[in-house]
Amino acid sequence: MMRRFVGPALQAGLIVAVFVVVGALAGVVWERLWSPPTGVVFRGDWFLDPAGPDHGFAGTGWYVVVALVAGGVTAFVLGWFLPRRELTSLVAFAIGSMLAGWVMFKVGHALGPPDPRILAAGETDYTRLPSDLRLAGADADPLVFTFDSSALAAFPTGAMLAAVYVFLLTSRSRRT
Repeated sequence: MMRRFVGPALQAGLIVAVFVVVGALAGVVWERLWSPPTGVVFRGDWFLDPAGPDHGFAGTGWYVVVALVAGGVTAFVLGWFLPRRELTSLVAFAIGSMLAGWVMFKVGHALGPPDPRILAAGETDYTRLPSDLRLAGADADPLVFTFDSSALAAFPTGAMLAAVYVFLLTSRSRRT
C-alpha cells in the first residue's frame, strides 16, 4: 500500500525542488535585467528623483516578465517529460511556483543595492543613491514569508497556464 504513494511523492518533491532552483536563477536574471533608478537624500530621507510611479515600477515590471516566462517554461518542461500524474503535478506546480516566486524575489532583492532609505540617514543632503530592488507592496525582510504583492502571482500564473496547455490541450498519446 505504501509503495503506491512513493512515486507520486517523489515526483511532487522533484517538481517543488526544481521550481525553487529555477526561482533562484530567475532572481539572478531579474536583478541583471533591472536598472536601478536613483534618488536624492534630503534631511536624512531618500526621495526618488524624478518622482513618479513610472520611475519606480521597473523592478516590479521586470519581475512579472521574468516570473511569467520562468514559471511557464518550468511547468511546460516538467509537465511534458515527467510521468503523467496530473493531480500530483498540478498540486506540486502550485506549491513549487509560489515558493519559486518568493525565492526569486528574495534572491533578486538580496543581489540588488541596499535600501537607500536606511543609507540616507548617514548621508549629506543631495547625495545620489540608487534604489533597492523591490516589488510594489512586498516586504523585503529576508525572514518574512508573505505574499502581499500581486506581482508574486506571476510565477504561479505562468506555471498554471503552461500546465493547462500540457495537460489539457496536448494529446495523451504523446506518452505511453
